[in-house]
This record gives sequence, structure tokens and C-alpha cells, in this order.
Amino acid sequence: MHASFAHRGSLCGLCAPALRLPARHAVPELRLPFVPRRPPRPSKTDSYYVNKDMMLRTHTSAHEVETFSEGKERWLLTADVYRRDEIDASHYPVFHQMEGAKIFGTDPASVKKVEEDSAWLAHELALSNIVIEDVPHVSATNPAQLQHDPAHAEIMARNLKLSLNSLMYKLFSGVAGATKEDPLRVRWIEAYFPFTTPSFEVEVFFRGKWLEILGCGVVLQSTLDRANVANKMGWAFGLGLERIAMILYSIPDIRLFWSEDPRFLSQFSAGQISEFKSYSKYPETYRDVSFWHPLEGLHENDIYDVVRDVAGDLVEDVKLIDKFTHPKTGRNSMAFRVVYRSMDRSLVNEEVNALQEHVMSRLKGQLGVEIR
Repeated sequence: MHASFAHRGSLCGLCAPALRLPARHAVPELRLPFVPRRPPRPSKTDSYYVNKDMMLRTHTSAHEVETFSEGKERWLLTADVYRRDEIDASHYPVFHQMEGAKIFGTDPASVKKVEEDSAWLAHELALSNIVIEDVPHVSATNPAQLQHDPAHAEIMARNLKLSLNSLMYKLFSGVAGATKEDPLRVRWIEAYFPFTTPSFEVEVFFRGKWLEILGCGVVLQSTLDRANVANKMGWAFGLGLERIAMILYSIPDIRLFWSEDPRFLSQFSAGQISEFKSYSKYPETYRDVSFWHPLEGLHENDIYDVVRDVAGDLVEDVKLIDKFTHPKTGRNSMAFRVVYRSMDRSLVNEEVNALQEHVMSRLKGQLGVEIR
């Protein structure tokens, strides 16, 4: 797939909130129970705002229109993205996404080329050690867009699936040891995404469990219209690069991608997939903090931001362990467990206690909570 796709990278991480999905580019014709009537908007609970007019990119889809506008008909785009999120081994405030897309003409000759490409992909997959659990390309619960000929939507969705099944086989068959007797298993699930319809999630059965790998679908026609390629149709997909690497290389903690420890870096070579061998794991230590909510309310991501700001990569996990409302006063209380662990050294109690005191001080001063 990569050889025939143009690549974009090194894109500025700042964008206007409207790039996520302006209301004027909603999909008013899709009045189905699973489709929100109001499109997703940037939320201060999950986005990093530089000011009221600019935010850090939360996904690579923010660059779809400009990339299509440049005349690129098949492309891969990689970029860093930023999200306020929970703290655990699989979440980090900055990570990397790859988005891919391919668009086609809708004239008979172009549609015929798509069908020929799909026939070739299907032939190659039939010769491979892969079993695919599929869902309909278009259905009442995963519909074609009203602007699209349903037959064309079927053709585009089929090409999307065959292309990504081939990608899954390329990525996972070797490391999974796929054989005729024990083939790679891939399954498709209907999904909802604000930039595509029909939409799907792709899962791979790997090392004994089903793992979500990516989301994809037929690109909204409004996106192509804004890019001045209204005579085209196409598909797009997006995946998290760290997530794929964690699966393929058995890397247990996303913080390791930011490590400069030679015990980590020396285990990997370009062009080779090898299973990560854990080196000596330093002990964890945890501290609990409980507090009353401020009157104006509080979001859990506010707590995570404070802890990350104070402890950085020394915090491994933060979990909500208790939540209740006082029966008489109606005040809300929350309790969190903060797990500290360094990736490259042992933490001493004095250091952890100082971090926890700083966390509690920031919670009180910055968020207005009352420590219990």
C-alpha cells in the first residue's frame, strides 16, 4: 500500500477548533438513532486550547480537506496529536496517528478500475492464510450517504475492506505465525465516526484476544466538496502508531516510547519486528487523595492534567477508587489512587511524598477542591 501512496508529515500541530467538524458541514440527511444530530465539537474536557481561537490538533482528520485540495488522490499522513485523557499504561497526552485515504472518480471508467483493483486484492487474499469475519458493506444501520449512488458506496466500501485486510495481513501474519491450519483472523464491526459513512472498526485476533486496530469508512462527500473534488468518492482510515507498535512488539507501557534508556532502545532495529524483553521493573508505590468537589463542578481530566503536570512520567496510573454524594449536604466527593513508578530507577518515599503534597496543593489552588 505504501509505495503507491504520497506521504505527508511535519504538519503544524495548531488548528482552529472549527476544523474538527463545523456545524455547517454536518450530515443532516442521516437522521438515524445512532447518529448524533449535533456533530462533535471541541471540548475543553478532552482538548488542549492555546487560546479561544487555536487548539492543539486532536486527530489527523483536521488535515483531510487541505490534503485533498492539493490534488493528492492517495495519501498517508502521519502527525502528533494531543488529547487530555486518563493516565494509565496505554494513554499519553501526546501520541502519533497515521491517516490514509484514497479517492476515485465516479465515471464508469474510474469505477471499473476500482472493481479491477478489488478483484486483484481479493485474488491475493484468497491465496493468503487469513480468515475474515465481515459485515455488509452498506446496511440500514450503516448507510450510504444520500449524495452517493448506493452501488458506488458498495464498491468503495469493498475496496476499502480489501485494501485494509491486505494491510492487516502484511502487519500481523508474520509475527503471528499465520499458517493454513492457524490463519490470521480479522473481523469487521459497524461503527460511527463523524467523518465517514458507512464506517467500520477493524479488529485482529492476536496472542489470544481480539484487538481493535483502526477505524475507517467512506469519506463524507461534504469533505470532498470543500476540497473542490466534488466529482470524487473515496475512503479513509486512521490508526494510532504507538498502539500498533505496543501490540506488535509487546511493549507494556506507552511511556517507554519516550525513554532514552539503552536497555529499551537497543532491542529494536529498523525493518524488524521483535518482542520486547522486559528489563528489571522498579517497584510501584501509590498514594490516595480524596476531596470535595468545588461548587462549579469538575471533570476527571482536570485531575489527570494536574497529576501529569506535577509528576510527569513518574506517574504510571491514576484511578478513581471512590465516588459518593453526601446524603445531607449533597456535596460530591471523589477519591483517586495515584500510582508512581519510574521506568529507570527506584523512587524513594521522600520523593513520592513530596510529589503527592505538590499534587494536593495544586488540586486545592488550581481546581478549588477541598482535601478530605
